[in-house]
Amino acid sequence: MPRLSISPRLAFTASVSLGALCLSVLPAAATATPAQIATSKTNGVAYLKSLQATDGSYASGGLSNEWAFSALASAGTAAVDVTPGGDTTKNARSVYRNLLSTASWPSATPVVTDYERATLNAYAAGIDPSRVSASRNLVADIYSYWQNAEPGYFGPSANFNGTVFAALALGGAKTQAGAQRIPQSLRDSLITRIRANQHDDGGWNFSKAEGNPTQLAATSDIDMTGAALAALCVSGVPNTDTDITQAKAFLKSKLVPTSGAFNAMFGVNTDSNGWAVSGLNACGINPQTGDFLTSAGKTPVDFLITQQFNPSGGFKYLPSDTTPSAYASIDGLRAVAGGGFTATPPVPATSGAPQWVAQSTFTSGTATKLALTVDDGAGNLKACSVAFTPTDTTTTLGAVLDAAASAATPSGCVSGVTPSSGTGTITALNGKANSGSNTWKAGVDGSSFATATREKVINAGDTIALRWGA
Repeated sequence: MPRLSISPRLAFTASVSLGALCLSVLPAAATATPAQIATSKTNGVAYLKSLQATDGSYASGGLSNEWAFSALASAGTAAVDVTPGGDTTKNARSVYRNLLSTASWPSATPVVTDYERATLNAYAAGIDPSRVSASRNLVADIYSYWQNAEPGYFGPSANFNGTVFAALALGGAKTQAGAQRIPQSLRDSLITRIRANQHDDGGWNFSKAEGNPTQLAATSDIDMTGAALAALCVSGVPNTDTDITQAKAFLKSKLVPTSGAFNAMFGVNTDSNGWAVSGLNACGINPQTGDFLTSAGKTPVDFLITQQFNPSGGFKYLPSDTTPSAYASIDGLRAVAGGGFTATPPVPATSGAPQWVAQSTFTSGTATKLALTVDDGAGNLKACSVAFTPTDTTTTLGAVLDAAASAATPSGCVSGVTPSSGTGTITALNGKANSGSNTWKAGVDGSSFATATREKVINAGDTIALRWGA
């Protein structure tokens, strides 16, 4: 049974197979109508609101219901509007932001998926993930798990899901203005690794398959295929791409004609179907037409709606269940509402509540982190989280690079910078000097690259990219 904690999971090595779908003439329309979808969203939101604790929380230190934020946003409900008994001081967004800001969160032994999960849900809740607080930058936290020995992987490569959800978080959680905050070189490195792990049958599973013919030949998993599909698409791969087409074919081969469900590893269930549909949604592939409308006139969305209890709004995990499941309800609602694995936060209905909350400046004396990539133009991309303690409300690129030389995770992001102090154009970095039109350039939060200078102003939460080239 899939759980949206996306913590490292054991490799899946088997899956239930299904006979080929009969490709007879398809009906003209899917059975889940716009009115049914609207009702499903309304009732689903009501059920997720009922999961809020009396203190306003959805999340604690461990496995919890915080994925409700991505489902609520997909259904058009702002987290700041979700309150226990109308107490706006305990609104879900503020309580979640306070949790993420605590030094003890997520645990004494965190893993990369903790930060990826938080990034996706903070974004959906209207919390800028790189500016959660004066000390918390979730994007920088993810960068700290970059694997120098296997560029493009985040966290141990054996836990492939950590890399997939890095792509989902870093590509899906855009800036407040809607721009891609990470450089294309980093997105490309993630795309390369995800492609290399695609199984022979067109899908993926939670464990690493790259370079392992046995794993590549293993049957794929419905859940991870949905997540990997979404990861490719939010990283910029078009839905006409060959690998996307092959993944669609794998999902299509698992359709149950009579119900529209995908026959997953653990059989037909809401969570697996929700992940698959969210993957299709993220790629702009309609799960109610074409390949996903069966000969019996059923679709995956149609199946999900049959899993919902109405008017209470909760979804059951298995078709045979008689009570709703919180996780199934989150997965089901997100998918039916047309969401991927995160969503742009809706404009709040609460008077005076902003769409976004974010730390706007550094706090002098409060240790923090920044996310940094260094691309030497020769295929040697480095990513790291830079730890430093600001002395003012802003800092400079030179100060960040100086800190990176001794306080970066992983190390090796910056080994030297010229000039090493003061101001002026950066003429060399990591031993590579400017040469003619090929010079070091800097971009912030996806901005255009411009000449890198030591005095360039860096603000709280900026995602910094350095690139050598013309």
